[in-house]
Amino acid sequence: MRIRVQVILESDQEAVPLHVEEVASFERGPLSPETLGLRLDEAKQMLAGVQQVMTTQQVEEYVEQQCQCSHCQQHLACKGHHQIGVRTLFGKLTLSSPRLYTCSCQPHQKRSWSPVASLFSERSTPELLCQEVRWASLLSYGVTVKLLEDLLPMEHQLSTSTVSRHVHQVAERLEDELGDEQSSFIEGCPDQWYQLPEPAAPLVVSLDGGYVHARSKDCRKDGSFEVIVGKSTTGEGASTRFGLVSGYDTKPRRRLFEILRAQGLQMNQAITFLTDGGDTVRDLTEGHSPQACHILDWFHITMRLTVLSQMVKGISGEHKEEKFEEELERVKWFLWHSNVYKALQLLEWLELDIDAQASPEARKLARTLHEFDQYIRANQSSIPNYGDRYRNGEAISSAVAESSVNQVISKRFVKKQQMRWTRHGAHLLLQVRTRVLDDTLAAIFQRWYPGMETGEPNQEPTLAAS
Repeated sequence: MRIRVQVILESDQEAVPLHVEEVASFERGPLSPETLGLRLDEAKQMLAGVQQVMTTQQVEEYVEQQCQCSHCQQHLACKGHHQIGVRTLFGKLTLSSPRLYTCSCQPHQKRSWSPVASLFSERSTPELLCQEVRWASLLSYGVTVKLLEDLLPMEHQLSTSTVSRHVHQVAERLEDELGDEQSSFIEGCPDQWYQLPEPAAPLVVSLDGGYVHARSKDCRKDGSFEVIVGKSTTGEGASTRFGLVSGYDTKPRRRLFEILRAQGLQMNQAITFLTDGGDTVRDLTEGHSPQACHILDWFHITMRLTVLSQMVKGISGEHKEEKFEEELERVKWFLWHSNVYKALQLLEWLELDIDAQASPEARKLARTLHEFDQYIRANQSSIPNYGDRYRNGEAISSAVAESSVNQVISKRFVKKQQMRWTRHGAHLLLQVRTRVLDDTLAAIFQRWYPGMETGEPNQEPTLAAS
């Protein structure tokens, strides 16, 4: 059996075909599992052939339309013929790009121009860009190139540097859409806030930080830098992720405010910020709403108390171990019920008692106790009655942010892909990755390119390798 695939181009006005061309021919013998349907190489050949015939006609019609002056309808003379390369999902195209003289009826800065080259200034179609940055946010650049080449007729047309450059271009375009940074985004006065419609349920914003291996042009072993990841959740359960490189991002508050505003934030609506109490994330929560409330994450308190309980087992004087653990439980109980004064008193007494011992383990425990004491003092205004909040079903832990750190940072930047990153590269990739995980990248491309039909699934795939 022989299968022939032809492309038939028809005019909108006439039923007579404008062009008929055979693009692929396949042969099949007796049916077997390996001969059923199309093979991958045949599908690539067919797609590339269909696209070549189709785009040749498209370019010819477009050039013909541009050969007339839009003002006086005079025919424009051709200065020369050139060719340009354009990357698509189904291969790289070589398009005819004639250069036309501009009409004298209107003033122009240049005497000639190329309509095709001007139209395809990016030299890559939007759909290809969307797929490139989507997969590059989930997988390494090298795996992304291999994946696209294996599935599509794009052999030797992409490289890791090309994919990286396209990711940066898309992310920088997203960055350019952000407004100016402000110290505060609170607008109006209490009287105006009172007249606003009834607000929706409080927004809950969980913030946490993670670390990424850093590199520079001078030295590859220059430590790590902090990345802040957040997740904002509405009362209906809809959530939006965001990420930024601490100290590098020049618009951190604006970035967070735009997310809150997109979720319908009103000045009379409550916001609960859950953080680990660090200076960088605590500063990020200020200036967004007069109804904002900052809460120290209970998980980070209990984690530090657990470390202290483990450390006391390594010091000599077993008769004091049980008493020390009992006192730590009292500290935990006081903090759970927002009695910070009593908790700090107990911590101070424990620190004095442990410091009297001379062993290195005891001195280390005393230092850790002192650090925990300073941590509670710095965040005492953010310690609510956790028991009361828990009984009322209100958030007390940023476990959501912990999972976001794992999903946004660890799976792509740290765990299975041991790469070193510049702050610039990591920050830009974060902007694309968070939108892919939120399933909003396709909508952004459709906004940028209104004629684009992506055919994206409703949800992004979950990849073990991501």
